[in-house]
Amino acid sequence: MAKTIDTTLPLLCLLLILLASGAGLVSATDHIVGGHLGWNPNINYTLWSNNQTFFVNDLISFRYQKNMYNVFEVNKTGYDNCTMDGVAGNWTSGKDFITLTRPGDYYFICGNGLCFSGMKVSIKVIPLPSPPVSPSHSPSGHSPSAAGSYRTLLAGVFAIAVWIGFWI
Repeated sequence: MAKTIDTTLPLLCLLLILLASGAGLVSATDHIVGGHLGWNPNINYTLWSNNQTFFVNDLISFRYQKNMYNVFEVNKTGYDNCTMDGVAGNWTSGKDFITLTRPGDYYFICGNGLCFSGMKVSIKVIPLPSPPVSPSHSPSGHSPSAAGSYRTLLAGVFAIAVWIGFWI
């Protein structure tokens, strides 16, 4: 007579191990342009952006009245002169989420002529901070925390494989 295998417990264990191995990952921040004031004319977005720290993979989100305003990513010339120079993207949903994928300067303006009324924002995105190095720095050059997570994941997968093999 053949044995049936209940795979629920091994799959649950694998899921828990995968979740635990990703627990140390940094989560992105959603920076709502203008805070509670949103994306509107006559707001000092320079002051707002100077009080933010933008990291790679953070989000910048624009909240505004859908058919009244919009958002264009432009280059520095476009930002300085309120023109469409170097347009890299445009958004019109009224609730736009833009992932900041690279370090460097980003420039956003409203393309409805309201850039001249202050609807523009420039931000500087910085790389993610490096994880802290433990006193026992690995000579291989690999991050101890990344290596530890990888080892934990491999050990968990091995344990599940052994456990499944026990029941077969």
